[in-house]
Amino acid sequence: MGTGRWLTIVGIGEDGWDGLSPAARAAVEGASILLGGVRHLGLVAVVAGQERSAWPSPLADAIPGLLARRGQRVCVLASGDPSWYGVGATLARFVPAAETTVIPAASAFSLAAARLGWPVQDCRCLTIHGRPLELVIPHLQPNAKLLLLSWDGTSPAKLAALARARGFGASHLTVLEAMGGPRERRIDATADAWSEERVADLNTIALECVAAPGARILPLAPGLPDDWFEHDGQITKREVRAVTLSFLAPRRGDLLWDVGAGSGSIGIEWMLRDPANRAIAVEHHDERFARILANAAALGVPGLTLARGKAPAALDGLEPPDAIFIGGGLTADGVLDACWTALPPGGRLAANAVTLESEAVLIAAHKRFGGELAQVAVSRASNVGGFRGWRPSMPVTLWRVEKPWTA
Repeated sequence: MGTGRWLTIVGIGEDGWDGLSPAARAAVEGASILLGGVRHLGLVAVVAGQERSAWPSPLADAIPGLLARRGQRVCVLASGDPSWYGVGATLARFVPAAETTVIPAASAFSLAAARLGWPVQDCRCLTIHGRPLELVIPHLQPNAKLLLLSWDGTSPAKLAALARARGFGASHLTVLEAMGGPRERRIDATADAWSEERVADLNTIALECVAAPGARILPLAPGLPDDWFEHDGQITKREVRAVTLSFLAPRRGDLLWDVGAGSGSIGIEWMLRDPANRAIAVEHHDERFARILANAAALGVPGLTLARGKAPAALDGLEPPDAIFIGGGLTADGVLDACWTALPPGGRLAANAVTLESEAVLIAAHKRFGGELAQVAVSRASNVGGFRGWRPSMPVTLWRVEKPWTA
């Protein structure tokens, strides 16, 4: 027997009760239990006999109690559009859509765009609430319009500092506080001229990106310059890395195992292909751990996961991958077989070899599993006395295979 739509999530703005639709007001007044943040609860009048409860911190602690109310009339108050980086998105993981009604209000993104005269479809809408600021880095592109939900009142100053450090100091920064309510305020300045160390905690940031000559702009294609990574020489070089990424064929939301990660370059560029992509860098050299994490943060993918240890043992217990790259440890016993076993049907595996011994492993794997073999040889111009000539790098053998759906 179904419980019906027992949970209603109502978006509310700074204008409180006055801004709610008749349907939203009816949901709030008719609820047996009203949940929300302290600020949200303060925006609506007390209803006689209604149970009220503010969210605990962390919010996850409230989930068991909420689910125990299944079948009762529960209403949750949330900021703006609850399904856009809001509590509605969180609760959707626990409560089926068939049991939920969502009544959104205007999102902070829509309100900010309306005040700035920006078409929302032309904006990149992001959040740094509870997330690392470095996630903004890939979106710092010339002429881009960014809208960001802040973590707190220090976020604008931190964003301005990040923009300056990346060569975007001329970008125009607008901070909109408490939009839609009596405390609304707007602050404008360039990132270079930003002087407000702290603003109101409830704020939304708009950044109109202007790049200075020489600004470090992350390209949309794979193959970042090698010197953008901290490394000890163990790095898949730029041209080979671009080909390797094409062999791995990233798809939205896919998880990559980067085995023998070195500098982390393959996993980092995998994650840069789409914000939903994830990677686990497997590395056993202690001195490389800090480099991998520093590279990931500097290049805008601080969510890169590090698995410390030597494959194949370090692979035990990892979340199953959608694709695997073997950049180191190819000749170690059991590494290739463990990766092949872990790969699901339809998953992609790519491996690179420079030495004759590792190349022999790839040739044998090609005979066993099929796939494609290729070799890339790159030459770079360099000085030869008073002239210029080509200096070849060591050729790299690449193997790529997709695991069949049937044996």
